[in-house]
Amino acid sequence: MSVTAQAISSKITVCVVYHSAYGHTAKVAQYIAKGAEKAGAEVHFMSVAAIQWELLDQTDIMIMGCPTYMGNITAAFKQFMEDSSKRWKARAWQGKLAAGFTNAGGLSGDKLAVLQQINLFAMQHGMLWAGMPFMPTGDGKEDINRMSSFLGLMTQSDNDHIDVTPPVGDLNTAEMFGAYLAGLK
Repeated sequence: MSVTAQAISSKITVCVVYHSAYGHTAKVAQYIAKGAEKAGAEVHFMSVAAIQWELLDQTDIMIMGCPTYMGNITAAFKQFMEDSSKRWKARAWQGKLAAGFTNAGGLSGDKLAVLQQINLFAMQHGMLWAGMPFMPTGDGKEDINRMSSFLGLMTQSDNDHIDVTPPVGDLNTAEMFGAYLAGLK
């Protein structure tokens, strides 16, 4: 194997798995992927509508997210969770690094409940959880980790158009989160 082939095969792989009904959560997922790529990871961006199971089985880091609907995960994301049961039984994802993110229109919206559900899902699979390491900077909408979430990434869309939300601080936090996670492996 050549040195170049060795470098490619040893690259950390990250899968960003998400559900997004209106595009806000997909936008956050793209910023997470951008950060992981900047950190040198090979990133796969995957909607729950088009899951590539073999790729998930081989990835080093799985970053999962969905909108917060009525204080809960979305039905589409729940279906992804249920469809993973063969991997759960086979312990196919045991030892993989996992993290979570969510977006909601409201400032709270009970986003913590969604992160807890994604965390529990990862724990059921025997995955290793990585939370949000960044302290809030206190700059309002440009604040890093402005919602002071430490279990995972929380962002807010203000029920506004995707062109203007989530705000720049949330997107910057998402990019930093992706880079941080890619750097853990």
